[in-house]
Amino acid sequence: MSKISFNSTNKPFASTLRTRVHDYFKTHGLSSTGNRKLYIKSILLVSIAVALYLALLFLTMPIWVSCVLCVLLGVTFATVGFNIMHEGGHQSFSKKAWLNNVSAYTLNMLGGTIYFWKQKHNISHHTYTNVDGLDHDIDIKFMRMHADQPRRWFHRFQFAYWFVLYGISYIAWVLFQDFEKYFSGKMGIKADRKSMPLREHLIFWGTKLCYAGVYLVIPIFMVGWSALLGWLIVGVSCGFCLAVVFQLAHVVESTQFPVADGDSGKIEQEWMVHQLSTTANFATGSRIVSWLLGGLNFQVEHHLFPRISHVHYPAINKLVKATCEEFGVVYLEHRTMGHAFASHLRHIYRLGRS
Repeated sequence: MSKISFNSTNKPFASTLRTRVHDYFKTHGLSSTGNRKLYIKSILLVSIAVALYLALLFLTMPIWVSCVLCVLLGVTFATVGFNIMHEGGHQSFSKKAWLNNVSAYTLNMLGGTIYFWKQKHNISHHTYTNVDGLDHDIDIKFMRMHADQPRRWFHRFQFAYWFVLYGISYIAWVLFQDFEKYFSGKMGIKADRKSMPLREHLIFWGTKLCYAGVYLVIPIFMVGWSALLGWLIVGVSCGFCLAVVFQLAHVVESTQFPVADGDSGKIEQEWMVHQLSTTANFATGSRIVSWLLGGLNFQVEHHLFPRISHVHYPAINKLVKATCEEFGVVYLEHRTMGHAFASHLRHIYRLGRS
C-alpha cells in the first residue's frame, strides 16, 4: 500500500511549538530523556513483578489470595510496559543507548517482540495515527473502531463483547499475532512484506521459548496444572490494562480518523496538527494515573514529541496548550479517566449500530 504524506508547505504551528519546547530544555538545563525518578520507579516496578512471581511459585496461600496476586502481577506487567519498555522503545528512557535497549527488551521478557513493536508502533502508529490501513493499532479483529471500516453483523454486539477482546489481547499478541507477523513478514494486513535479519530470528524464537518456560513450564512444575488459571488471570489483567489505555487516547468520540485525498495521497493537515486531531489526553491532573501509566495519559504530548520522556510531560503540556490556543488548534482532553472511558464506550456502541 502506498504511503500518504502530510501538508509540508506551511508549518507555523509546528515550528513555533518545537522552538518553545527546545528552549524549555535549554533554559532549564535539562535532558529530554528520563531522570533519577524514572530509574527508581523502574527498579521498584521490576522488583514488585519479580516478588509477585516468586510468591506465587513458592508460597502456599488460599486460592483467592493467589488470584488477587495474579491480577496484581498482570497489572504490574502492564505498568512495566508503560513506564520502562515504552520509554526504551522510543529511546527516551536514558541518554545511554544501551540502557534504552535494555529497557526496550523488557517487552521480550514479557513474551513480546520489540523488533515487531518498533515497526508497528514507532513507525506505523506514530506516523499515521488513526489512518485506516496504515495505523495497524486500529485494526482490531471483530471490532469496528471508526466509520471508514466496514460494518459486519456482529459489530452490533461489540458493545457487549469488547471487554473479552481487550482482555485476551495480550495473550493473543504473544501467542498468535507475533507469529502471524513472523511468518507473513507483515506488520498488518495491508502492510508491505519485510525480511528479518538472522539475529532477529534467533531473538524471536529465544523469546518465545523463554516465555513458555518461565510463565508456563516452571509454574506448572512448581504448582501444578492450576498454574494455567493463574497464567490466564495474569494475561487478561495485563491485556485489559494495555488495550484500554490505548483506546482512551485514540478511539473516543472527539478524535478524528483522517482520509487522504484519493488523487494526491496527501492529508491537508500538517503532521503535528494531525496528531492533535487524532489523539486525546485524559486525567492529566491525577498524579497516580500519570505515575502508573508512565505519562501515557499525556498522549498528546507523547505523540508530538515521542523522543521526550514522560517525566517532562506536565511541563510540556503547558507549552502545547498555550501554542494551540494561540494558533486556534483544537486540543482534545478528558478531565478524568472515567469520562474518557465513557466516551470510548459510546463511540464503539454508535459504530456498532450505524
